Amino acid sequence: MLDKLKQLSKETAIYGASTIVGRFLNFLLVPFYTNVFSREEFGIYTFVYAILAFLNIVYIYGMDAAFMKYSADAEREGKRAAFSTPFIFVTGTSSIFTVVMLLGVSQISDLMALPAEYSHLTLYMIFILLFDTIALIPFADLRLERKAKKFAAFKLINIFVNLTLNLILILYYKMGIEAIFISNLVASAAVLLLLIPDIVKKLVISVDRTLLKKMFRFGIFFLPASITAMMVQMIDVPIVTALTDYATVGLYRANYKLGIFMMLVVQMFNYAWQPFFLTNAKEKNAKEIFSKVLTLFVLFAGFIWLFLTVIIDDIVHIHLPGGRTLIGADFVDGFYIVPVILLAYVFHGMYYNFTAGLYIKEKTSYFPWVTGVGAIVNVAVNYALIPLYGIMGAAIATLASYVVMAAGLYFSSSKFYKINYEWGKISIIMFLISGSTVVYYFALEQNGLPLLYKFILPAFFIAILFITRVIRVSEIKTVLKSFKKK
Repeated sequence: MLDKLKQLSKETAIYGASTIVGRFLNFLLVPFYTNVFSREEFGIYTFVYAILAFLNIVYIYGMDAAFMKYSADAEREGKRAAFSTPFIFVTGTSSIFTVVMLLGVSQISDLMALPAEYSHLTLYMIFILLFDTIALIPFADLRLERKAKKFAAFKLINIFVNLTLNLILILYYKMGIEAIFISNLVASAAVLLLLIPDIVKKLVISVDRTLLKKMFRFGIFFLPASITAMMVQMIDVPIVTALTDYATVGLYRANYKLGIFMMLVVQMFNYAWQPFFLTNAKEKNAKEIFSKVLTLFVLFAGFIWLFLTVIIDDIVHIHLPGGRTLIGADFVDGFYIVPVILLAYVFHGMYYNFTAGLYIKEKTSYFPWVTGVGAIVNVAVNYALIPLYGIMGAAIATLASYVVMAAGLYFSSSKFYKINYEWGKISIIMFLISGSTVVYYFALEQNGLPLLYKFILPAFFIAILFITRVIRVSEIKTVLKSFKKK
């Protein structure tokens, strides 16, 4: 048992580290793009990638999840059939989708309302979709085979090729935003080539129709849940595009991406949290520990939120070589939405915390309903507030959807796995965060606070919590010891 838990922890660390490093490396492109592209160009790139994200879900229609379920259950001799059946079928359907889209590429460009000089970007999008989709089943197989290091290595190779080509094509060949799509296409193709030996090793040219029907029935139900989850993350892009213009989208998403600082905190928490609650679920004091974890998460995330909120102005104006800033000069006036996006990620972390009860009690059917409501709220608030408040309206829509999703998951989980969370302490923490922010914006910032003094406010926030004994050192040590032990 101990060996299995150690293996789980090791693999979780590898997957988590590769994902987080990958996200951070991709984020490094944001300062680069915003310093070489206009708002409109950045907006067009963002819009096309939002469409690509939705189409990725349609192309795979849950077959990667179905593969993992049925391949894991298959006997040794059935492993190759369990791999070949979904791989051949997904490759076939993806090829058909590709041919259909190529035949109607001009209509698709018109439907996306791309400027004429960028209509050819649709071609790159189509082939990126094809290569990425074909690679999904082999990547899922690497996870099942516990080849975490190879999985992480291939993902990082993809990112390295992408980053390198971006720099070469944009700086040396002056190719504009087309370079982004060429770089992605080459990186996707390169990784697919690297996967070929693994594919050939497992592939048999036959399709088990009975197995295919089971996989299709299982996977297709992931489609609506995946689409609604993606809507929460990306639907603001086409809506902002429809209600404003590409330049506004570029301004919005460039500053939205500064939320990565909190997003990485939440992702790291989730990678540790899932194996933790699953392995601790049968402990006598499990619910008490889970309750304390939420309190400490809100404390830590709240501190990070407050700290980033007071220094975000300084962050976006960080000077880079060549007289440039972290975010291009044409984009810095949108940084005021960043605290709202950061706060949205705090609630996203709370959402992850509330997943424990539904996983433990195997009530995961509630997830698509919760994300569906979150998506509806996102769309409604976007349409209501963008005409009034511009990109701040879109940021508030993101916050609203994560608040609703966290609340929905809390109430759903509480029906089956009641945890007495420390709402009194959490309320005090949130009140102090809000109060500190109000003091900063309406009393201190108006007088131009030096950077050094900005560090005092978050430190004062933490000190108050310990002085009032809302949080105790012993409680932090207990939870950390539990995570370390598992």
